[in-house]
Amino acid sequence: MIELKRRSFLSGLAAGITGIGLSGCVSPNPRQAGPGPGAGRRIVSRDLPPPADMPPPADLSPPADLPQTADLPASDAQVASFYGPVEGERFPIPAVNLSAINPAYLRRQVAYTTVEQPGTIIVDPRQRYLYLVQENGRAMRYGVGVGREGFGWSGAATINSKQEWPDWYPPKEMIQRQPELKKVASQLQSGLGVAGGPRNPLGARAMYLWQGNKDTLYRIHGTVEPWTIGKNVSSGCIRMINQDAIDLYERVPVGTKVVVLSAGRSQA
Repeated sequence: MIELKRRSFLSGLAAGITGIGLSGCVSPNPRQAGPGPGAGRRIVSRDLPPPADMPPPADLSPPADLPQTADLPASDAQVASFYGPVEGERFPIPAVNLSAINPAYLRRQVAYTTVEQPGTIIVDPRQRYLYLVQENGRAMRYGVGVGREGFGWSGAATINSKQEWPDWYPPKEMIQRQPELKKVASQLQSGLGVAGGPRNPLGARAMYLWQGNKDTLYRIHGTVEPWTIGKNVSSGCIRMINQDAIDLYERVPVGTKVVVLSAGRSQA
């Protein structure tokens, strides 16, 4: 197994919770996996305006350094239909304002060559993509937000458990540095944290990455800030649009292998 390379993870979890600017993934591993795919959940194709405090989008022209994978046929309307409001959830998930996200980072099936077996997740931090490897040289590709400078990591891990609407527990060191966190945190079952919900930085789903019997403290999770997808913004975790996090969550079981490439690689 590739040894996990960690850089400054606990030294600066910052930027993500609405109104405070925090983000991060340090939280207890759930005692058991969250419920399986929920019956009756439905994504409706409809767009909603962005929140009033959303920052203006960056240049939405396709990045010059996108990987050489070929998109398989899918209409723009079909891709957009993935990001409508989600029904049947414990908390509301609004439609994504797609004008604030580079269309290159929306979910698509692509041609993808790798030595990894179907069912493996491959994260390419340099290109800000997550691939779920499929049969016959294909993969489901999702845009992601990854670790900003100083918070990157690479290696192989396993999804040890999954959780719907997970709680988030900032580490004590963060609370000491940023006491204003106490205004949005409350005493939960496992300590001071933010309960799962629409303002939680882990979003609608979290998949907990372990190496052997050790929690890496890294997660694949949803986000309340979909406009950050395709950017280096996190504290090492892999963030996804909530609709994409739900889609991936329902496709992969506990035990799934996850490979995070180094910054200099774009293929597994």
